[in-house]
Amino acid sequence: MVRRNGSLAGGCFGDYKNAMHVPSLIARKREGEELSALEIELLVNGYMSGEVADYQMSAFGMAVYFKGMSAVETGAMTRAIILSGEVFKHAEGHPKVVDKHSTGGIGDKVSLVLAPLVASAGCRVPMVSGRGLGITGGTLDKLESIPGFRVDLDMDEAAEILARVGVVMMGQTERFCPADKKLYALRDVTGTVPSIALITASIMSKKMAESLDRLVLDVKFGSGAFMKTKADARILADGMISVGKEMGVEVFAVLNEMSEPTGRAVGNALEVIEALECLAGGGPLDLRKVVLDLSEKIAGVSRAELERLLDDGTALKKFRELVEAQGGNVDDLDKLAEIHKAPVIKEIRSGFGGNVTRVDAGTIGQASLELGAGRSKSTDNIDFAVGFDCLIKRGEQVARGDLIGRIHARSQEDAEKAEGAIRRAIEVV
Repeated sequence: MVRRNGSLAGGCFGDYKNAMHVPSLIARKREGEELSALEIELLVNGYMSGEVADYQMSAFGMAVYFKGMSAVETGAMTRAIILSGEVFKHAEGHPKVVDKHSTGGIGDKVSLVLAPLVASAGCRVPMVSGRGLGITGGTLDKLESIPGFRVDLDMDEAAEILARVGVVMMGQTERFCPADKKLYALRDVTGTVPSIALITASIMSKKMAESLDRLVLDVKFGSGAFMKTKADARILADGMISVGKEMGVEVFAVLNEMSEPTGRAVGNALEVIEALECLAGGGPLDLRKVVLDLSEKIAGVSRAELERLLDDGTALKKFRELVEAQGGNVDDLDKLAEIHKAPVIKEIRSGFGGNVTRVDAGTIGQASLELGAGRSKSTDNIDFAVGFDCLIKRGEQVARGDLIGRIHARSQEDAEKAEGAIRRAIEVV
């Protein structure tokens, strides 16, 4: 691992106050002008050093929210964030270094399957992931439902595991893109989180700091996603592809609808259990399809070979190696349902027969959050045991009395409230 320090301009940028007048820069962006790479770098570095105040960076963020940024500007913002801290450095002659990023969804346990699968195909996967916030879950929370599993690795530990196992799944360290953490905290309280340019810079800085050769983006749209329309998802995907091109990394994007949850489980331990089924060659067909669609973009082997690695247990073995390397108790993987057993497990059965036409991801995600499986704010604790499983899928036929979902809750009151949400989410005609 190495810490990068320096300037996009190739050298020391000198005294910040003499280099740029911040109010003028904000005014220019407010009017829709394009800023230079050096100006953006100086702004980010000034914010990190304290020479640019929160209120100034807030004004800049709002200007970007309304006026956007060009591909060149977004690339410069991405580089400036990367240069604020440490990056992965891979030894000469290393295997292809690849990763995947999802823009978030309900029941999205794809990373838990994809990372060990692609590593089994001979790639290295340094996956820096995040925690859940709002209705969308986080990979780190799911992994931490495995007793002992550590996501708080430093860069040296991560490098050793990556070299030995071929995959590491970790959280963002204090020195990994620290500008992103500081900027996101500001965006969160100033109404500028939805800015496409700033979303792009945030996502791509963390992925490019992994020093990748290839990246695949799982860009979600629909009721259970941040992007509600396919058109908005395409805009975000195109922006991230452009930044990758600017930085010499192959970036692929797959747009996936998130109108219903991925798989049949929503909730941390419940999703890990389902991911383990997929790693063993089973699990829901829609989960397997998404995993394979994304993996074949970056793995460098055929889809048939990826299917073999799932079906013959190779990918599951790699996941178990990863769990052991990061401090998890491998023997507990087969006992997660008992380790995280909710006090109340309630079956939901259909009141009449017909065809399932809707399983609304947004409603189910909100219900999962209210059960305690997610966070309304970053300081909230989460409950690994609660959530839903056995969820019916859109297009399936049900008869009166058939199981359409199962609730895992802390109390009977919570379960009854969640049942109301499930019945609103599922439409049978």
